[in-house]
Amino acid sequence: MELYENKTEPERAVLVAVDTGEYDCDSSLAELEELADTAGAQVVGFVTQRRDKPDNATFLGSGRLDELAEYCENNEIDLVITDNELSPSQQRNVEKAVGTKVIDRTALILDIFAGRAVSNEGKLQVELAQLKYSLPRLIGQGNKLSRLGGGIGTRGPGETKLETDKRHIRRRITALEHQLDELEKRRKYARARREKDRVETVAIVGYTNAGKSTLLNTLTEAGVLAQDKLFATLDPTSRALTLPDGRQVVLVDTVGFIRRLPHELVEAFKSTLEEAASAKAIINVCDYSDPEYEEHLEVTEKLLDELGCTGTPVITALNKCDLDTCAVMPSPDKNAVKISALTGEGIDELLAAVAKALPANRMRVKMLIPYSAGSAAAEIREDGAVHSETYSENGLLLDVTVKTELIDKYPNYVTV
Repeated sequence: MELYENKTEPERAVLVAVDTGEYDCDSSLAELEELADTAGAQVVGFVTQRRDKPDNATFLGSGRLDELAEYCENNEIDLVITDNELSPSQQRNVEKAVGTKVIDRTALILDIFAGRAVSNEGKLQVELAQLKYSLPRLIGQGNKLSRLGGGIGTRGPGETKLETDKRHIRRRITALEHQLDELEKRRKYARARREKDRVETVAIVGYTNAGKSTLLNTLTEAGVLAQDKLFATLDPTSRALTLPDGRQVVLVDTVGFIRRLPHELVEAFKSTLEEAASAKAIINVCDYSDPEYEEHLEVTEKLLDELGCTGTPVITALNKCDLDTCAVMPSPDKNAVKISALTGEGIDELLAAVAKALPANRMRVKMLIPYSAGSAAAEIREDGAVHSETYSENGLLLDVTVKTELIDKYPNYVTV
């Protein structure tokens, strides 16, 4: 008996875009190529057309659509991915013209999220987003909705649900929303509990593949998956972190942002992203080696504003400064901190900036504590960051950064 390894060849894809001049089409296509690679496709070509707007019926003009069909036939294309979002009728008409599967940028991102969701909440969020996206596209999809179907654009918890009718899908959407509402209540309860216990939260946000998970691992040894791919991690992770001034905070890693993040995902992940809105400070991580890092920062800042984070202190972390390409980058904002999450360069400065950005509820003071007040010394040591301690004739002399509540509790021990 001979055994053969069952190898699945990557889908051969062509990327298509209509350049309307609203944004940099070349940069957006380069990002779409990264997304396609992350999803497991092999990009073999690009097709673009300059128009004021996409054709309402066929997306591309008739001539360019014929060229696309010919290109697909001659190059054994399995998948067409458009950088612009397609209406259901546009998707059906392009598929009919080129004779192959067609998905848009939104469907591609949803597919990547479906493959990366690990937690129960993450899977529910992705399924909800997929169903809301797929609902208006059910009519006319025919065999694509078969259980035997596969490939990019068909994965995820909700793939078999698309065989059912719209009523069933709406019922499923309602059920998912109810489950996510229950999880959101638990999340709000946890946030309220942290507030009651005076636990401060710091959120890590930023463009996808900026190094957020690597930074979390460097700061807390969280052991989160960190890869040089878009959306390498999806589920939020929380870890405790001790700052230089002694206070403990909860560091929360969030899902990465991207240009034109699909509305369905923003809505589905709203409860998760609200961790950033409730944080006392935000670390905005960007890939400083990327020539478009300033645009990435703007995308993140815009989404933070939409989430209601206006007024929350933001520390800009310019990551990957150890790479040679950073040497020729323009000077960053004066409040930004250059770091390398991989090597640890600049981490101390980042932590100091975080401590400074948080509410000023701690002070550095010198305290002389009598030897008879051992319990007070233990409490201050446990809560504060001790810079030095000296045993003197009159008691224990501490140079310490400590909560203002403890200073108020032991005012007679404060010397400076």
